[in-house]
Amino acid sequence: MYLCAAMYSIIRKLLFYIAPEQVHYMVMKGLRFACALPLLGGWVKKKFSVRDPRLERELWGIKFPNPVGLAAGFDKDARFTDALACLGFGCVEIGTVTPRPQPGNPRPRLFRLPADQALINRMGFNNHGAVAAAGRLRQRKERMIIGGNIGKNKDTPNEEAINDYEAGFKALHDVVDYFVVNVSSPNTPGLRALQDKGPLMAILNRLVRLNKEYPAPKPILLKIAPDLSDEQLDDIIEIVGATGIQGIVATNTTISREGLQTPAAEVEKIGAGGLSGKPVRQRATEVIRYIHDKSKGAIPIIAVGGIFTAADAIEKLDAGASLVQVYTGFIYEGPAIAANICKGLLKHKG
Repeated sequence: MYLCAAMYSIIRKLLFYIAPEQVHYMVMKGLRFACALPLLGGWVKKKFSVRDPRLERELWGIKFPNPVGLAAGFDKDARFTDALACLGFGCVEIGTVTPRPQPGNPRPRLFRLPADQALINRMGFNNHGAVAAAGRLRQRKERMIIGGNIGKNKDTPNEEAINDYEAGFKALHDVVDYFVVNVSSPNTPGLRALQDKGPLMAILNRLVRLNKEYPAPKPILLKIAPDLSDEQLDDIIEIVGATGIQGIVATNTTISREGLQTPAAEVEKIGAGGLSGKPVRQRATEVIRYIHDKSKGAIPIIAVGGIFTAADAIEKLDAGASLVQVYTGFIYEGPAIAANICKGLLKHKG
């Protein structure tokens, strides 16, 4: 893996000369092609998968082969789940998916901050819609745990957002293992207002009631922003208890730009968007620890935010998380990130 890391360090320098969104699809299409070839796909899977009973986690009746997942945003349309299954992730969260297709915000909308090992994105829920994503998931060959991250369309008024979440939920219910309700992205105008107690309770209560109508209900989680105050986090804890949803994903990207090494003029030129990566690590851990302590460990938490190494994952797990997810770390650390974190977790266990 050390050789692999050194090779990726060289490859990454070359990839970073290409526009982020363009290189993302270029690399993922290449990985999909490679993993579709039996011999090469088998080699990739063997190289990047770590199997050990000590890594297994069981939550909501789902057995995760390891606690390292891929966060939403990387495979918005469920186009690459078979390829990602070869890289050793314990689960992959698709989305954010909206009921109707939408193009997202104008390009460029994804930016690297190498000095901070960070990204800024204002993608704007670009996706082909929930029905298309569901169709792809029905055709996948590799069996792995899939989460469905759902949101509202940009042109849907907040007063009608509840209908969008219901539509996405219905479209994906038979093809995902759990749901994540995304009301915390900073890239859809007005979306974060849905984190307020009234509208959030309405959305979650509707989904919980709908979920009970299915023979096999799916766990419902809520993804929250790192920018919430303690008072707002108290409200979130209360909402989880009142609605009976199964957990929290903490956290989404931040609108903060504090403490960056990248020159302020460069950051200002990039403009609006959610910041992810190393700068979010500490705040994400603080949010996880606050929720875990305040709820006395009653709320399962999937941790996201600045996870690049096994030490980062251990920090989140020690703070109270049950599982972790990577996104920006995958870009900077490369395809071995899940395997490296899993090996580090096993070494930590002794």
